[in-house]
Amino acid sequence: MIPKNYLEFEKSLELSHVPKEWRDGLKAAWYDAKGNWEASHDLAQDMHNALGSWLHAYLHRKEGDRFNAGYWYGLAKKEYPAISLDEELKVIVEFILRN
Repeated sequence: MIPKNYLEFEKSLELSHVPKEWRDGLKAAWYDAKGNWEASHDLAQDMHNALGSWLHAYLHRKEGDRFNAGYWYGLAKKEYPAISLDEELKVIVEFILRN
């Protein structure tokens, strides 16, 4: 079942596996929130759209690679964020759930 809001997304983190019916963007966010950067990155880099670039940027920002993150934020047409990583993940998830 696809979460209706961020609170439901947070509750989904209790699951041991990401739901198969979720789209890749939501899966990537879930893997990151579960602490699996590699699985999240693998999905994000295979998404050849603005959302994939945004997720990719966020993940490289989280990794501490500002240069690489900046490149991906540019592809996503996003400014380098001034908010925390946790806040950005919430913004990304809410965007995915709305679209």
